[in-house]
Amino acid sequence: MKFVLNSKIFRATVTQANVKYEGSITIDMDLCDKAGFWTGEKVLVVSNTTGARLETYVIPGCSGVICMNGAAAHLIKAGEEIIIMGFKLSDKPINPRIVFVDKNNKVLKIK
Repeated sequence: MKFVLNSKIFRATVTQANVKYEGSITIDMDLCDKAGFWTGEKVLVVSNTTGARLETYVIPGCSGVICMNGAAAHLIKAGEEIIIMGFKLSDKPINPRIVFVDKNNKVLKIK
């Protein structure tokens, strides 16, 4: 068994960063559904802007919102472009679901 990429949101824009909130990433609920992310699911977040990488968990949010919360907000700031990835334990390769979004975090296509 290996951890393999299950789904990702590609090139999302961080709309908010809130250091005072409990740690996590708030993601537009529609994007969570399209990517197949569950509330509380562990995700890897990578900044295309700075190269910062961190693991956190998903909280569903309002339309268009991608908010870095808690300590993660020190590493990834509002305005940065990120990739959000979820992984799955599998005994064989899988085809990951990739959600491509625009600068306003609206779905362009799903692959």
